[in-house]
Amino acid sequence: MTASSLKKKVLFVCTHNSARSQMAEGLMNARYGDRFEAQSVGIEPTRVHPLAIKAMAELGIDISHHRSKSIEEFLGQEFDYVVTVCDHAREACPFFPGAKEYLHAGFPDPASVEGTEEERLEAFRRVRDEIARWLERTFGKD
Repeated sequence: MTASSLKKKVLFVCTHNSARSQMAEGLMNARYGDRFEAQSVGIEPTRVHPLAIKAMAELGIDISHHRSKSIEEFLGQEFDYVVTVCDHAREACPFFPGAKEYLHAGFPDPASVEGTEEERLEAFRRVRDEIARWLERTFGKD
């Protein structure tokens, strides 16, 4: 068995795969990549939000190479955990074939915040940090 086949596979699901699920994927791979391999998808994929990229870069995590992916790309694959990170995704995707365990952690959509670029970036930072704390509580233990 290869080292990557020993890692637990995690799929983060959100509506657009532009911010919350992308940040969760980046955080999981950067902080827990020795034990987990994360991917992210959207019910209605669009693009990775530039402020999500910027907020993650502040932590030294580069998600600029990520792309927004459709859930259809991963049908037929097995995952140890499928995690919905927004309520819409939880409603739209209550079942993912191949999932061993389902988790839900609803985070506010930072892309819906209006204001100056700095105010909007602050919303992305807040959600990023909420996701990081949830990941620590949920996956940080051995």
